[in-house]
Amino acid sequence: MTAQDLGPLLEPHRVELTGYCYRMLGSGFEAEDAVQETFVRAWRTYDSAKGPLRAWLFHLATNICLDMLRGPQRRARAMDLTPAAVPGADLGAPLPGDRWVWPVPDVRVLDPADVAVTRETVRLAFVAALQHLPPRQRAVLILRDVLKWSAAETAVLLGTSVASVNSALQRARAALPATRETDSEVDEGLLDRYVSAFERYDVAALVSLLHEDATSSMPPFTWWLRGREDIRTVLVAAAGDAYCAGSRLVRTRANGCPAFGQYVKGEAFALVVLEVESGVITGETTYLDPGLFPFFGLPMSFGDVLRTDG
Repeated sequence: MTAQDLGPLLEPHRVELTGYCYRMLGSGFEAEDAVQETFVRAWRTYDSAKGPLRAWLFHLATNICLDMLRGPQRRARAMDLTPAAVPGADLGAPLPGDRWVWPVPDVRVLDPADVAVTRETVRLAFVAALQHLPPRQRAVLILRDVLKWSAAETAVLLGTSVASVNSALQRARAALPATRETDSEVDEGLLDRYVSAFERYDVAALVSLLHEDATSSMPPFTWWLRGREDIRTVLVAAAGDAYCAGSRLVRTRANGCPAFGQYVKGEAFALVVLEVESGVITGETTYLDPGLFPFFGLPMSFGDVLRTDG
């Protein structure tokens, strides 16, 4: 089979492979790089005698991810790095980008056919929890518990035994930190109220939408808050800061959750990802990186949004 013949057969696997690599790596950008390298290697190496194309692609993708994970540093969320901050505490110094679990657009990692089943497995908390596992255990758990590969299929892919796969899976399940489940479907009215309160900077209305144990974080800073009252205190204190006055939000989706591009003074400012449980917001992660906007298909200025929508 020539590279020209193989090319059209690769694209249908892109979303599933990107989702796999994202869970392994914790970065949408790195996941897309890994998938692109997978396709390049497939063009060079695939032979139908090796078996089904899908299995070969996952074999290549797994090896690429394991190579990328050879460094000692793991990606994390702010909650994994430091205790919750006290209201009024300084933000501290930002950490480098390779320390963070970054968001990924739903359309790049979730197949619309099974989005309801797989959405929970790309939540920020779940992906961050995966980063606690050694890379090979991580691969086994994703393949077995998320993608539903058999132990025999996983053993062939990893070049090991079924007994080794089952042992790794048992250890991975035992070591995986617990994560909270979030709502599979989010009330549109809640999101409308959030946007309205956010854009008006109505602290009372914003706080009323939060769970009493809600968290708020702002990568690349390790500073984060836990609890509705601490969040309210910080929001009230920031009310006098005119910088974010008049912020506008544009809807998108990230990690199976509602998300928004935040524009300040008409320019791209941050990507906000919400986690919702039982009809209230349990987590708000504000990624202070406008470089995410093109990745999510968001324009760099709010004026461009209006021109596009109108």
